[in-house]
Amino acid sequence: MSRVLTLYRSSVGKKALMAVSGILLIGFVVGHMLGNLKVFQSTGASGVHPLDEYGVFLRGLGYPIVPEYGVLWVARILLLGAVGVHMVAAFQLWQRSRQARAKGYKKETSQVFSYASRTMRWGGVIIILFVIYHILHFTTGSVHPDFEYGSVYANLVTGFQSLPVALFYVVAVGALCLHLYHGLWSVFSTLGVQNPRVNRIRRPLAAVVAVGLFVGYAIVPVAVLTRILTL
Repeated sequence: MSRVLTLYRSSVGKKALMAVSGILLIGFVVGHMLGNLKVFQSTGASGVHPLDEYGVFLRGLGYPIVPEYGVLWVARILLLGAVGVHMVAAFQLWQRSRQARAKGYKKETSQVFSYASRTMRWGGVIIILFVIYHILHFTTGSVHPDFEYGSVYANLVTGFQSLPVALFYVVAVGALCLHLYHGLWSVFSTLGVQNPRVNRIRRPLAAVVAVGLFVGYAIVPVAVLTRILTL
């Protein structure tokens, strides 16, 4: 136990926690995007839109072995835990870096000078605000103008008919993908992967994933604004 605590208190341990929690969150972001893209599928013979069917599937995962929403709430709790670990570790590392510079370093000690790296902390703040708004908008419906429980497709279309809301989503997704770009290519070093072949492809791979996620998320509000998606 003492070794675990010692590792956690070290910068290496905190970076490893950020990397592992980040991988879990990236997996969720990819899965969530793939689910959202069901919005472009046509309604079948059942008369229920595939996005609504997907919502029913998520709510009923594991039923009747576990209560309805049971698996979904477990997943939500795990994701919130991953977000909490990621944020706490990031804040503690930022504090250490700030304290080290205050003791007399004359230049930035970080080896990362890209725009993505310099905006990681602010990007994280934007992402957290976006997640809170997203939950209030599409999960609880608290800030949605015409929320209907279970009507995932209708809620999405009516929600993005507001230009400010749609633009906010696009900007927030941009911040998220910039954050992911930096996190994806740096996670290899954090976890000790130093293979030269991997080093050559990690930045291009991170860029492809980040751009793909941005397009996959941003295309939905854009499609609503351009009336490709309608009720």
